[in-house]
Amino acid sequence: MAKHFEQDFEMSQRRASGLAQVSRSVLRYRSKRDHDSGVRKQLNRLATERPRFGYRRLTVLLHREGLTINHKRVFRIYQEEGLAVRRKRRKRRAQAPRERLVAATAPNQRWSMDFISDTLENGRSIRVLTIVDAFSRLSPAIEIDTSIAGDRVTRVLERAGELHGFPETIMVDNGPEFTSKVLDAWAHRRGIQLHFIRPGKPVENAFAESFNGRLREECLNQHVFADLRAADELIRSWHADYNHVRPHTSLGGLSPIQALARRRVQHAEHGDRPSKPLPKTNPPALQSQPTDSQANWT
Repeated sequence: MAKHFEQDFEMSQRRASGLAQVSRSVLRYRSKRDHDSGVRKQLNRLATERPRFGYRRLTVLLHREGLTINHKRVFRIYQEEGLAVRRKRRKRRAQAPRERLVAATAPNQRWSMDFISDTLENGRSIRVLTIVDAFSRLSPAIEIDTSIAGDRVTRVLERAGELHGFPETIMVDNGPEFTSKVLDAWAHRRGIQLHFIRPGKPVENAFAESFNGRLREECLNQHVFADLRAADELIRSWHADYNHVRPHTSLGGLSPIQALARRRVQHAEHGDRPSKPLPKTNPPALQSQPTDSQANWT
């Protein structure tokens, strides 16, 4: 209004501001705001590196880089830059009663195990054996090959147990690799209980399904694998990043390794001695024993 008086009626700024009842300091104010250019650049870079991360996980990564920024401001820039992750609309599910699984209260109390499939550039199928701890969200092991039989599953579990400690229970579906006699015999020797979900109820193995979903979105869908070796290297690289870097909302923005390290510190401060050893936190790349798939290539 004051600008209208000044331009159309050739009034002084003092008189125009008086008629418009606006302070002259307001008329003279010029914004010195940065317009978030630096933040936009960092946010775009992180979103390009991790296209399946939402604004909350990207906020955690920005904080790790030393940037002090409110999550609301990140969300605003995230929306303005068009970085929102496209989501598929969920199908309506039958409202059947579901049994609530008792939450794990310590590491290695319950592991979840499953398979996920993908294809190479030449069309050949590969299978990925995934294992995740229900409490710490740590993935003790991952195995990639064109075929993984029951005896191979036991060798992977044996290596994972020696590195991180053996679980009390392993949650699995009813696939032939998990119902095999060799896995049953191994679990019996180790005193581990195999808990089979009901047929057609993958939601009962929710931790494995969630882990597989992240693997699918953040790795398998982002790459075309030229051969089995390339698939193994890329998937294992994502696996190490998942355990050591990727922030988890259920862990307060920490990675599984960071959450386990904090748990160790808390036990040390309170003088607590856990009933069983906590999992080791060495990255998978530091394992001295080669995997079966790697041994086959050498």
